Formats: sequence, C-alpha cells, structure tokens
Amino acid sequence: MKLSSEDLTILCTIAIEAAKKAGAIISSYDNKNVTIKNKEAADSLASQVVTEVDVKAQNSILETLAPTLSKYDLALLTEESPDDKSRFEKDYFWCIDPMDGTLAFTEKTPGYAVSIGLVSKSGKSLLGVVFDPLTQTLYHAIENKGAFKNQKSWQPDLSLTNKSTFSLYIDRSFEDHERYAPIMTSINKLMPRIGFPNIRIEKLAGAVLNACWLLDNAPGCYFKLAKPQPGGGSLWDFAAIACIVQEAGAYAKSMDGSPLDLNRPDSTFMNHKGVMFASNSEIVSALKEILS
Repeated sequence: MKLSSEDLTILCTIAIEAAKKAGAIISSYDNKNVTIKNKEAADSLASQVVTEVDVKAQNSILETLAPTLSKYDLALLTEESPDDKSRFEKDYFWCIDPMDGTLAFTEKTPGYAVSIGLVSKSGKSLLGVVFDPLTQTLYHAIENKGAFKNQKSWQPDLSLTNKSTFSLYIDRSFEDHERYAPIMTSINKLMPRIGFPNIRIEKLAGAVLNACWLLDNAPGCYFKLAKPQPGGGSLWDFAAIACIVQEAGAYAKSMDGSPLDLNRPDSTFMNHKGVMFASNSEIVSALKEILS
C-alpha cells in the first residue's frame, strides 16, 4: 500500500495529537519524584535510563496511533517495546521515542521531548513530529511539504552571514570518547578561522532536541561518531528529526555522507555509520577532516 500525500497529512495530524497527549503526561510529573530504572541498552547512561513516565507516555501514543496500524497497514517500532521485526514486512512503520532525553527529565533540566516518525521500509523518514513538553513547542514536517514550528510554516535562518556564534551540540557520553580532546581542540581552532569567534556548547539534551535546537540556533552541528560498539543513538532517536531537519533545508545524513539508514536490518542502533546534523553543507565540509 503506497501512502499518498493526503494520507501523510492525515497521519501527521494524528501523530501530533499523540505527541501532545504524551507531552501532557510527561508534564504532569514535572514536580513529582519518579522511579528510575536501568534497562539493557548501549554503553551510555542516557540510553540505559527509563522511568514509569516513559512507559505511560508510550502507552498513550500507542493508544492514539492504534487505529492507523490496520487502516494504513503500518508496522511499529518503539523504544520501550521489543522489536518485532514487522518493520521489514510492511511498507511503512511508526518509529517512536515516547521521551527522548530521559536523563535530562530525571535531572529536571531542559532537553527531553516526544518523538514520532513515520519511516518507509527503505529507511527514509516521511514525516516527523517532535513535542517539547517543557516549552510546549511543537516541531513537525512532512516530506516535500516543508517544516513547521507550532503549526506555522517555518524557515529557520540557516545562513552563515552576520553570525558570530557557532552552536555545537554533543552528548555527555562523548566527553569520555578517546577522540574528544583532539576533536574539541581542532574545532576551537577552526571556528574563529572561518568566521565564528564564539562557540556555544550544549551537552545536556537528548538527540531529538539537539537537532531541533540546532535549527533554532544556526549555524551549528550535532554529530555522533561511528564506532564498533552498539550505540550511537537508535532509530527512534532520528526517525522524526531526520524529516524535520531536511524539510527545514538543513543537513541530515550518516557521518560518511550517505543517507541515514533508518531501517537498519541487523540492529536498532546507529553506531555503524554515525550521524551528522548540520545547519548547512558548508559546515559539514569544514568539519569533514576533523571528524573523519
């Protein structure tokens, strides 16, 4: 079953409803203590933390999206449920992170959001919905229809002119990487040479808001290096933001320049190629030698 442009619009509207409902659940715990558990995941703390709120948010999303599964013959991949491999059988699948940035949520700091993407069997993001429950900010996009912020057409300023600050978004786990020090030293030397004397570093958010904030605070980038160990973020971390970033006119690809592999057959992790989100291709070219 091939989804039409009208189908994608309808599905995006439903996904927005689901994201807002999940966001309301998350917001209801703002001033409450939550039970924190650890799950089997990658080697970073951020990937291992889960709370009762993640599960409740996911259940709410699934309840809202449930009718679409049969009506549009969709598969499902979610962070807090086992991968049933149906994403390899159906033409499209919902890819859901009920609360990306759970670590930030447990620390009561900004950086967590609901993320719902629709991905084709070939691994392409066709629509993305992100809702930040802390600021009540909604980002969404549909393939070939542009990006939207708070449901208004959105064209972020991605130009390099008249800008003095470069925004660098990284994960906290990157600070423990053996290449962290040399990469940061090289970036600190490079940016003033290409016109950005000021560097703003953010490292407390999850992947989803890192990408959205990158658009809000261009020029800048968010990357995850390829590595042999499982990790590097998961499919559900990038399913929604890939569409949003691309439709906003920015750069969203694997670290090697190939398209993001959002339906990886042998894993749900993205460590095999790494990821690069940037405000424009010029930034990617400038950082290529440093990050290769």
